[in-house]
Amino acid sequence: MRPLFHPDIEDVPPEAILHALSDPNRAAIFARIMKAGCVEACSAVSALGDRVLPKSSLSNHVKVLREAGLIRSERHGVEMRNHSRCAEVEARFPGLLAAIINAYASDAADRSAVVPGGAPPDRVEG
Repeated sequence: MRPLFHPDIEDVPPEAILHALSDPNRAAIFARIMKAGCVEACSAVSALGDRVLPKSSLSNHVKVLREAGLIRSERHGVEMRNHSRCAEVEARFPGLLAAIINAYASDAADRSAVVPGGAPPDRVEG
């Protein structure tokens, strides 16, 4: 198997993080990994609301997050464990992740006020 690419945090430009989190699905996946600290299997974050992402889409989203320096992935047998790199990103770009994730949470809260049964994601303290 090919080794997984994990950039040094010093080599990660802010636009890579902004691009990775510009997709609402990736932002939701990252928020779940961030909240859990470590996700034991990619399938644990595949359910987004009332739908489940296909494996191919989930794999691509995880790759984008990893290559943007937001997560670290490790192979354990047939599973991939994903760890948040929040502390490293926070040290390099203070407040960036909290601002982005909280903006999504605020937007989701606004939509859930209009859409019955909608639940906003957790906010992040920054």
